[in-house]
Amino acid sequence: MSDTQTRRPSSLALAASALGLTLAAPLALANEAAERLTDRLDPLESYQATFEQRILDGSGDHLQEARGEMWLARPGMLRWEVEAPYSQTVVSNGDSVYLYDPDLEQVTVQALDDRVTHTPALLLSGRVSELTESYEVDYEQDGSDDVFTLVPNSPDTLFEQLSMTFDGDMLTELWMTDSTGQRTAIVFSDPVRNEQIPDERFEFDIPDGVDVIREEPR
Repeated sequence: MSDTQTRRPSSLALAASALGLTLAAPLALANEAAERLTDRLDPLESYQATFEQRILDGSGDHLQEARGEMWLARPGMLRWEVEAPYSQTVVSNGDSVYLYDPDLEQVTVQALDDRVTHTPALLLSGRVSELTESYEVDYEQDGSDDVFTLVPNSPDTLFEQLSMTFDGDMLTELWMTDSTGQRTAIVFSDPVRNEQIPDERFEFDIPDGVDVIREEPR
């Protein structure tokens, strides 16, 4: 395995792992929390923003920082571009997910199955009813922000806990934790909600000369 492979996680992992919020208000009832989250996400047709991401280990030490841009549209459409420090791209066209690592000259192609859609970014582009059925949802307030914490009902996910922070209707942060205790914080800036995104944004042409790995659905 090369140094490049060992010093950074995959792009989908970058879009998945960590939670570490200390919040104030009492928890709402589970069904009320799910209804509140539905009210936030149901009107969401598209979303685009720049992001900054920090990955921390279980002790809180920084493992990695990254920044980039993202676009999503329902159902199942996503483009997640990490610009620095290592360029990586994830594209979902609603049927397949492409993970492109230009430094490794490698593209991994996966079917858009249940496990892949449980990664946070793709999870947001899915159906709200499936989301609230697949996760236990808690709601809390942190000042003027609304914070929703999701715990998956199935163990076959890439995270153990996910937190979404909203300022009004705008998603501003994702916090996640995985089974190793590794945490990821993704902070969005300059968000744009429900603006038309060209279909070409969710297309991916495999570059000439790269290795292509096709993973079979599980």
